Amino acid sequence: MDAVVVEGLAKRYGSLQAVRGVSFRVRRGEVFALLGPNGAGKTTTVEILEGFRERDGGRVEVLGQDPRSRERAFRARLGIVLQELAVEPMLTVREAVARNAGYYPNPRPVDEVIELVGLRDKAGTRVKLLSGGQQRRLDVALGIVGRPELLFLDEPTTGFDPSARRDAWELVRSLSDGGTTIILTTHYMDEAEALADRVAVIASGAIVAEGPPASLGGRDVGEARIRFRLPPGSPAPELRGVAVRVEDGLVEVATDEEVAVLHELTGWSLEHHVELVGLTVERLTLEDVYLRLTATAPEVEASR
Repeated sequence: MDAVVVEGLAKRYGSLQAVRGVSFRVRRGEVFALLGPNGAGKTTTVEILEGFRERDGGRVEVLGQDPRSRERAFRARLGIVLQELAVEPMLTVREAVARNAGYYPNPRPVDEVIELVGLRDKAGTRVKLLSGGQQRRLDVALGIVGRPELLFLDEPTTGFDPSARRDAWELVRSLSDGGTTIILTTHYMDEAEALADRVAVIASGAIVAEGPPASLGGRDVGEARIRFRLPPGSPAPELRGVAVRVEDGLVEVATDEEVAVLHELTGWSLEHHVELVGLTVERLTLEDVYLRLTATAPEVEASR
C-alpha cells in the first residue's frame, strides 16, 4: 500500500492555475523529494497533502485517508517540519519538545529526540538564544517527536554548516531505515541526490519528470564528458570519430560511448607513455537536469 496517492491534483487561485493535473505516488518507507522553483506549485501541493489547503480537483490519499478530513487521529500520524520556527522564544529546547510530545499518543522520549537532532548541550537554552541552524534542528525535533508514519521536511538544512548538514542527512536516513516515509522539499540538489529514493520535478504547476535521482531526465545515458590534463609538450590524442578539444593543456572529449573511447584513450596513453593527469568521466549532474527541465516547462495556464 502506498503512503501517498495523488491523481490529477488541481488548484487555482483566481486566474492562476497553480497546480494542474499533478499525479504521483509515494511508497511506504521511501524518501521522496519534490523539487521545483519558487512559484512552481510545490508548496501548494505539499500543503494540500498536509491538509492545510483545499484542492479544486483530483484525488489525494495520505496514509489511506483524505487529508481534508483533518481528524485528530490522522494528524497525529504526520510530522511536519516547516521553514518558519513557531515556538515561544522564552521556552527552553526541552520545554518546547516536551510540550509537543504531549500532543501525541506514543511520543519518543524527549531526551532521545534532543540527542537525535544534536541539541543535547542546548536542552536548557531558551529558543530565542539559539542560532539559525540550531533553530532548524529544533524544528526537526518537533517534527519527529510524535513518531510520525509520514514526515514532511521543508528545506530541513537551511542555515546548516556542512557538518550539521551531514548529521541531518544521517538522521533522515535512520528515520527512513526505521520505516518512516519522508516527503522532502529542498533547493539543494546534492541533498536530494544523497537522500531521495525517487525525485519528482514540478514546474509551472505540473510534474515534468519523475524517477530515481541517478536516472532522472536520462542522466544515466547519453553524452558523457571525459576530461584530463596533458603534461607540458605532450601531443593531443587522435581518437576515431570523436572530437577532442584542448585548451591550455586541458583535454575534453564528449561522447555517448565512453567505454570504447576510454579503451582507445588509455591504449594511446600507454603506447605513447603520456600520463592522463586527473582523468575524470562525468555525466549530467542532477542540477544540470533540474535546470534544463524547469527552463523548458510550459507557461502556467491562466483562465480566460
